[in-house]
Amino acid sequence: MSTFNFSELTPDLILDAIESEGVLIESGLLALNSYENRVYQFIGQDNKRYVAKFYRPQRWSEAQLNEEHSFSLELAEHEVPVVAPMVINGKSLHQYQGYQFALFPSVGGRQFEVDNLDQLEWMGRFIGRIHQVAKTRLFSHRPTIGIEDYLVKSVAELQNSQLIPQSLHEAFFTILEQVVKLTSERYHTTDIIRLHGDCHPGNILWRDGPTFVDLDDCRNGPAVQDLWMMLSGDRQSQSLQLSTIVEAYDEFCEFNPTQLSLIEPLRAMRMVHYMAWLHRRWQDPAFPQAFAWFAEPKYWEQQILALKEQFSALHETELRI
Repeated sequence: MSTFNFSELTPDLILDAIESEGVLIESGLLALNSYENRVYQFIGQDNKRYVAKFYRPQRWSEAQLNEEHSFSLELAEHEVPVVAPMVINGKSLHQYQGYQFALFPSVGGRQFEVDNLDQLEWMGRFIGRIHQVAKTRLFSHRPTIGIEDYLVKSVAELQNSQLIPQSLHEAFFTILEQVVKLTSERYHTTDIIRLHGDCHPGNILWRDGPTFVDLDDCRNGPAVQDLWMMLSGDRQSQSLQLSTIVEAYDEFCEFNPTQLSLIEPLRAMRMVHYMAWLHRRWQDPAFPQAFAWFAEPKYWEQQILALKEQFSALHETELRI
C-alpha cells in the first residue's frame, strides 16, 4: 500500500474508463484537490458537470467501497443532503484495468463557517438526521475506530520513519508514548453507529444549508466523532458551539452525553493517525510535493509542542453542554 502511486493512471485511461460506462465527455479533465484518491471534474455531452473518483488500489476492498456507496445512497433516499455516487447500469462502483472508480454529480458551494452559530445549528440538525439513519445497523465490512488502528499501528509506522530528525527522536517519542498511553486508558465505548467518519469543514459545502461530501472514511464509531471537528477556538467558544450543535442534533437523534469524555481522546487519535498516514503515503510522488514540510525539522518540533498541549488537554475536565 505504501509504495503504490497513480503513475499508470493516465488521462487516456481515465477517459476510456469513464466512457466504458457509456458516459461521453464533452470537455477535458480538471484535477480536483485530492491526495488519497484521484478526482477529476468534467462536462458530459448533456452539458452537466460530473466528477470521476478513482480509488487508491489496495486501500479499501470492493465490499468496503460498496458499503460506503450503499450508505451514501441510503442517506440520499432519506433526503439527507449528501453527494451520493451515480448508479449506472445498475451499479455505483465500476472497474477498469485494475482501478475502481465512481461517478458523481458535481456540486458547488461555499465554505462552511465554523464560527457561525446559525450554520452550526444547521450542522447539528443534519448530522442528527445522518445518525438517525446510521444507527439502524452497523457496517459489516468497514472498520471501527479503535486504539489498534489509530494508535498502535500508527506508532509502529512512525518508529520506522527516517523523516523524524534523530536529534528530536527522544523528545518526540517520549511525549508520543505519554499521549498514546493516556488516550488508550481514556478511550472506551460500546455505543457505536455508522459514521461519516471525516466530518470536518472541508467536507461540507454550504449553499442554503450544508451538503456533505466524501464519505471515503466512513466507519463505525461513537457519534461524537462526527461532531467534535465542528468545534474551534478556546474552551468557552467550543462549549457554546457544542451546546448549539447538540441541541439541534437532539431534534432528530438523541445524543449520549457520556461521549463528551471521548472528544480529547479522539482528537489525540486523529493527530497521531494523521502523522502516520503522511509517512505511509510518502512514496507516492504527490505527497512530498504537497506536504514538503513533513520532512522538515520544524514540523516535528511543532508536533512535539502540539502533543504536549494535547497531553494537557487529556487531563482537563471534559467540555460541558
